[in-house]
Amino acid sequence: MRLILTLNCGSSSVKYQLYDWDEKLPLAKGIVERVVVGGSFINHEVPGRKPYKKEEECPSHREAIRLIMETLKETGVVEDFSLIQGVGHRVVHGGEKLTHSVLITEDVLNTFEKLKELAPLHNPPNILGIRAAMELFPSCPHVAVMDTAFISTIPPESYIYAVPYEWYEKYGVRRYGFHGTSHLYVSRRTAVLLNKPIKETNLVTCHIGNGVSFTAIKKGEAYDHSMGFTPLEGLVMGTRSGDIDPAIVSYIAERENLTAKEIVNILNKKSGLFGITGEYTDLRDILKTQISYPRSKLAFDVECHRIKKYIGAYIALLGRVDAIVFTAGAGELAWELRKNCLQGMEELGIKFNTERNRKAVSRNHEFLISSDDSKIKIFVIPTDEELVMTEDTVAIIEGRYDIPSRFTYSFESKDYVNRMREEAYKREVKC
Repeated sequence: MRLILTLNCGSSSVKYQLYDWDEKLPLAKGIVERVVVGGSFINHEVPGRKPYKKEEECPSHREAIRLIMETLKETGVVEDFSLIQGVGHRVVHGGEKLTHSVLITEDVLNTFEKLKELAPLHNPPNILGIRAAMELFPSCPHVAVMDTAFISTIPPESYIYAVPYEWYEKYGVRRYGFHGTSHLYVSRRTAVLLNKPIKETNLVTCHIGNGVSFTAIKKGEAYDHSMGFTPLEGLVMGTRSGDIDPAIVSYIAERENLTAKEIVNILNKKSGLFGITGEYTDLRDILKTQISYPRSKLAFDVECHRIKKYIGAYIALLGRVDAIVFTAGAGELAWELRKNCLQGMEELGIKFNTERNRKAVSRNHEFLISSDDSKIKIFVIPTDEELVMTEDTVAIIEGRYDIPSRFTYSFESKDYVNRMREEAYKREVKC
């Protein structure tokens, strides 16, 4: 038995999955929440069992990872941690130096340290988690899987900003893009469903969760992306503003007596859906309250308007588009959002089937929601970033990893089945 543990360390959470590589089966997954801030707890899932929850204080990421280990043992998932052959870590920002997954060394960690300024909210907890895991699993290799890697293929006309060029040369100011593992996974799965080679496939992939990013994919590679120098640019998100006029920063700073840093913090943490409603960051709450609360309706309309605009722009960039793909929390579950974003786009070759769209509400099944006569196919595909991380980790350990554009994943096979999701979907249908 060869086990691979994947970890995604945020500022106050640690997501994880334990995967049996030989059986090609997830054994457990979960999340430790409220790390560092107090009131910590773990939500733990094992296929075929009821979810398990335990409260235990985790003042650091080390304690959170130790809690994961204890929970895996207590629930009988694994007795011998020497069976863990590798640990894969999500790292949000690899900059221009690290554009694919790598074995973690001290030099690699030093590079992440230097990139802290580019991802101040994400890279520091990623680094803390890596160092903690390396202490707890000292005898197995650790691999970094960059969130920016898949987006690194975008050309200069996509990533260069129209600002003084020396800002790029001196400070690395350019578009980087994020959610790369998610866009990689759903694009490869879409090519399978289209029965087309990935290198002949043009797509618009729409990752819509609390964070939102779209990628224009040309011949299987990222061609343009909505997020930029940081994850703040682009579409309307839970607490992030997305695109705004940059002059707003100095305008509000002067009137509210705030620094530019304080304004950017507001744009990151108190804007987006929350900024408009003043209450809600979750689309589910907005959908529930939009009849009784006009600002919920407004927030929903603003988000849909921005989504439709980006889809149209990316169709224009790509010329030929084989499919539009929705993924992540809202993308997979919010049929109302998809309906509002897609209606009225028939002239662009986009026709969705109302009944198919309403039924496509699951994180465990892939759906075609376009009409039979739609020129552009529309899919809803649950993302699986953990599987990408697992496969990159194994490939690096075995010495057969290549850059994403040349690497073939198991889920690119027509015969691929995620057994854990298949079983879960069967239970959903029965209910």
